[in-house]
Amino acid sequence: MANSVDTDVLVVGAGNAAMSAAVAAREQGADVVVLEKAPKSQRGGNSALTVHMRFPYQGVEDLVPLLSDVGEEETRSLTERVSAYTESDYYDDIMAVTDGQSDPTLAQMLVTEAYKTVLWMRSYGHAWIPSHDSPTSANVVSFDGGGFAMQERWFRAAKRLGIPVHYETTALELMQDRAGKVTRVIARTGDRDVQFKARTVILACGSFESSPEMRAQHLGTGWDKVKLRGVPFNTGDGLNMALELGAQPNGSWSTCHASPQDSKRPDYDVPGPGVSGVYWSRYSYPFGITVNVDGRRFVDEGETWRGLTYAKTGRAILSQPGGIAFQIFDADQRRKGLIRGYEDAIGYKSSTLDGLARDLGLRDVRTFQETIREFNESIQESEFHPFRLDGKSTSGITPPKSNWALPIATPPFEAYPTICGMTFTYGGLKITPSAEVLHESDRIIPGLYAAGEMVGGLWHDNYPSGGGMMAGAVFGRIAGAKAAQQVLLGG
Repeated sequence: MANSVDTDVLVVGAGNAAMSAAVAAREQGADVVVLEKAPKSQRGGNSALTVHMRFPYQGVEDLVPLLSDVGEEETRSLTERVSAYTESDYYDDIMAVTDGQSDPTLAQMLVTEAYKTVLWMRSYGHAWIPSHDSPTSANVVSFDGGGFAMQERWFRAAKRLGIPVHYETTALELMQDRAGKVTRVIARTGDRDVQFKARTVILACGSFESSPEMRAQHLGTGWDKVKLRGVPFNTGDGLNMALELGAQPNGSWSTCHASPQDSKRPDYDVPGPGVSGVYWSRYSYPFGITVNVDGRRFVDEGETWRGLTYAKTGRAILSQPGGIAFQIFDADQRRKGLIRGYEDAIGYKSSTLDGLARDLGLRDVRTFQETIREFNESIQESEFHPFRLDGKSTSGITPPKSNWALPIATPPFEAYPTICGMTFTYGGLKITPSAEVLHESDRIIPGLYAAGEMVGGLWHDNYPSGGGMMAGAVFGRIAGAKAAQQVLLGG
């Protein structure tokens, strides 16, 4: 590689947001270069470990144009399960899970541009299939081949368009000209530094979840030791480079996406064929109960759709003694097919609750038995339905269970130890609706854009499943188009 590379648009990162930006910029006629910290064999970022993105639709007629070739039976099954998920529904879900703290302008742009963006992605070869995920995921279609295949489609599109990707290249510093415009990125590749000159720069290299130091600084005690449901490369490089220029931080830097994971999951994941971030995920908890090492429940497992609660449940587990919790099910839940994706899970089975408690090493067997008894006796008489918010709830106990309250009564009983697994952090940079990065003084930093997990203000405390992937594509596309237009107009 030369000591200096010159381009119109330089994209830092190679996940979904970054590749959306790169393709959108090239589509406008700009020359584009992509920098990727990971080696080529591990490319794709957290995006390569995902399964879907959340977007609105009026019905099956909006989904069919996105689908790979599927049979009539699968399409019919999808038709039977699908009802409209409108832009209003999407916006309301965002505001509900963030307690109204999401930036309304960014949230509205996300829901308005989402469906247009997935159609645009389809034009570049992306495809979806009917989802066979948990019925409480609010996820009706998933990426064909998962996130890894989705990312490989982005890389193929980039190759067709002549967009070079420089792997094992870590961005170190943003440089400005005398007018304050970002014009260069200094990056380390191998054992030397290379100067990448650019007329515009798009930062889309993730948040800081892979940095134990930054996790401890912003999230607090215990977060430095949390395992990642993601790649080890997102160490906050882009955020720190932008903040050094005076970029304005935005959003909830003290909260993050953290979900229930198998207690034996590895420290992080590495993208590859067939590798998915959900392999270690334990997401059937809405149908059972979850207890801590003292044998007590501590969350409303059926508060609402799983896709609107899972990203905060990991944090609740981390706050329990020892940072561990146990998902409890019985034979009736197993027969109903409600325990999904647990084939390789670390689990325990016993014909008695007493035996299960002892196998788990719970501190107080009697408290566990009392928790089960009180829970079973509090369940209200109503119809159970796994595909809707059925209102089958408890009464008179704390915490309540608002939906899918089924008794833990029929042996054999099953238990799965779970821990907190962190995916990404919610704090980031403040951007304009055109994805331009704002300075602390509220002026635009010329020549600098941001997309993906680097954008702050959308998520606070919680997050709707698939929302981050959709936001990455939406704002990546916007950033790429606007950055290219700035160059082509002589800006």
